[in-house]
Amino acid sequence: MSRPETSRTAGRVDVERVSIRLGEGAQAFDAVQALDFSIAPGEFVCILGPSGCGKSTLLGALAGHLRPSGGALRVDGQPVDGPSPARGMVFQHHTLLPWRSVLDNVAFGLKMQGVDKAERHRRAHEFLALVGLQEFAGRWPNQLSGGMQQRAEIARVLINRPRLLLMDEPFGALDAQTRARMQELLLDIWTRVRTTVVFVTHDIDEALFLADRILVMSPRPGRFIEDLRLDFPRPRRAGLLTSPGFTHLKRHCLDLLRHEEGRELPRLTPLGLPDDPPPLRIAL
Repeated sequence: MSRPETSRTAGRVDVERVSIRLGEGAQAFDAVQALDFSIAPGEFVCILGPSGCGKSTLLGALAGHLRPSGGALRVDGQPVDGPSPARGMVFQHHTLLPWRSVLDNVAFGLKMQGVDKAERHRRAHEFLALVGLQEFAGRWPNQLSGGMQQRAEIARVLINRPRLLLMDEPFGALDAQTRARMQELLLDIWTRVRTTVVFVTHDIDEALFLADRILVMSPRPGRFIEDLRLDFPRPRRAGLLTSPGFTHLKRHCLDLLRHEEGRELPRLTPLGLPDDPPPLRIAL
């Protein structure tokens, strides 16, 4: 099988003073506020923050589904003014068409571009092999497990060779073991295609395991409180999660998020456990 490739010079993201206001009239609110950041081509960036902080809203704006109320979004110097196959989106729940086979789901984007059947099926088989689903090309989506459905979804997006891959908590609905396998698979795929990835999560372990950089967001209105650059060697495997460096950064991220939520941080014992935890209260 020839190895799918995307350009390693494409996929630069520039976000300048972006604010996004949602709702109408008295119900309107600022979801994110004055965001500034850039992402280099081929970089893997995780956006980490609590639920409701505007992570998915920002991703929707990068995809072209939402228009910022202020500021500018550009990919490779071009303004983001609507959806494009050059900016592929993977959601938490798959969007596979239930009446099409796995093969035809993966090939669907090419069909919309007018690619002939033989060529689009050839390329779809190539990307199914990339995600380890070549034996399931003729199955229906409901015949796949949750992890396999997400693998098919990733292949469906990557076949369009996007400059930017946007992922909105794509493994959030999976069990812990499947999620861990999907994280390793994603890193293996990314190493091969090296498209720029912006991955939204509220899971600190996931962000630290996957990313080159973590952009940490505050509660709503979302703003960036830290740009954390990671130097863990690649390829990454499960043993990283118990390393001292990983544990140190995890605690740092926890402290950041707790501080932003206005909580008083617990005093830690040498074992890293809260000293004098509050008593358990059960409502009868």
